[in-house]
Amino acid sequence: MITAILDKIDSVMYYPILIIVMTIAGLYFTIRTKGVQVRLFPESVKLLMEPPEDKKNVSSLQAMLVSTASRVGTGNIVGVSTAICLGGPGACFWMWIMCIVGASSAFIESTLAQIYKRKKPDGECYGGPAYYIEKALHAPIAAAVFCVFLIATYAVGFNLLCSYNLQSTFAVYSFYNEKTTPFIIGAILAVITGYCLLGGGKRIVKLTSVIVPVMGIAYVVISLVVILRNIMSIPSMFAMIFKDAFDFKAIFGGMAGSCLIYGVKRGLYSNEAGVGSAPNASASARVSHPAKQGLVQTLSVYIDTLLLCTATALMCLSSGVERSEAVSGAPYVQNAISTVFGKVGPTFITIAMILFAFTTLLGNLFYVDNALIFLNRKKQPSKLFMNCFYIASALIIFVGAIIPMNAAWAAADITMGGMTLINLPVCMILGNVAVKTLKDYEKQKKEGKKPNFKASDIGLDVDDLDFWK
Repeated sequence: MITAILDKIDSVMYYPILIIVMTIAGLYFTIRTKGVQVRLFPESVKLLMEPPEDKKNVSSLQAMLVSTASRVGTGNIVGVSTAICLGGPGACFWMWIMCIVGASSAFIESTLAQIYKRKKPDGECYGGPAYYIEKALHAPIAAAVFCVFLIATYAVGFNLLCSYNLQSTFAVYSFYNEKTTPFIIGAILAVITGYCLLGGGKRIVKLTSVIVPVMGIAYVVISLVVILRNIMSIPSMFAMIFKDAFDFKAIFGGMAGSCLIYGVKRGLYSNEAGVGSAPNASASARVSHPAKQGLVQTLSVYIDTLLLCTATALMCLSSGVERSEAVSGAPYVQNAISTVFGKVGPTFITIAMILFAFTTLLGNLFYVDNALIFLNRKKQPSKLFMNCFYIASALIIFVGAIIPMNAAWAAADITMGGMTLINLPVCMILGNVAVKTLKDYEKQKKEGKKPNFKASDIGLDVDDLDFWK
């Protein structure tokens, strides 16, 4: 019954509410910025290499990598597979569209986070949607509600799903038992994660932070090998994607389960453009102009969706293996990779999922810490409270491994949707500030200057700001 209720809320939230809000916001930002996410793509790449003003501070690249680490995870593998198996191959096309359009939302939210960021006594920066909602809109209650949704998303919804996705990768092995294996995997994952959160396992965290980027690159390379081995089927594969994407009779005949809705859902879950998560990392960067971080964050969206999600989609579709509800999730990807690498392929996916899941679980709680500090009147909660919170988070991870797939996805979709429905309208209200900031950046570039931002140059009240005075 609970799963049925969650599914109903999930369906209504994404169609018609979220799909309309996201489309209007993305198109509005794209038009207002004259397609900044495409037009200034070369500038975004160039800015990645720009060092911070002070070596002690976080650079644009470092802040982008933090947000990318949170975005890249099990959703790039299992999320894409689920979208294709349940929605159809056309989901890939709608993922691409929402990625390109949504990148403009990523620019706006990260630029706003930079403008309204706060300063710690030691000079480090912090911020995010809660801070620009509070300072720019003077709406502290709305800011607090956003933080509640953020905690619900990253400590509950996403961690439930991440845990489920990980245990599902073991379903292809002979030792897997539906009644016992999820409990065992959930318990192991919960204990290890809880141990690391409570201050132990520093070596584990350090090791995975080094291995995960390498594993991400290896995943793309292996995907390319599978695609190239099936190169003759690529033309028909793209024809299948576009045919399914524009089969409007089928889409409108069953909207909730269509390739369009699944493409939007899984694309948003994967790249998080407009959700309001990445701005928490963006605010930590020390740059000379807020537009710089906005431009850099558009690249994170592209890396996640156009590179990693596309690698999964094309590998699975080009392999020609059967897609159905029965194999939706990790099994579909494992079946595809095994066509070239045999038994080694599924094992590689399992290892990749373990690493991605572990870093995602810890990365999710980075955002939660910021929200808890905001709700605690900008003060770090007590150690006792945080320890209890981390133990509760570990229990949620255990529960995630044993709940049904539909419940895990619906919980993540609903909590993430709540964040988006607060953040995107706020960004639309404040969008003019970000657009003026972009124009100021481009004007200085045309004049041959190194862009430096002053809030008064675009008419902002400096009393609302810690920086840019």
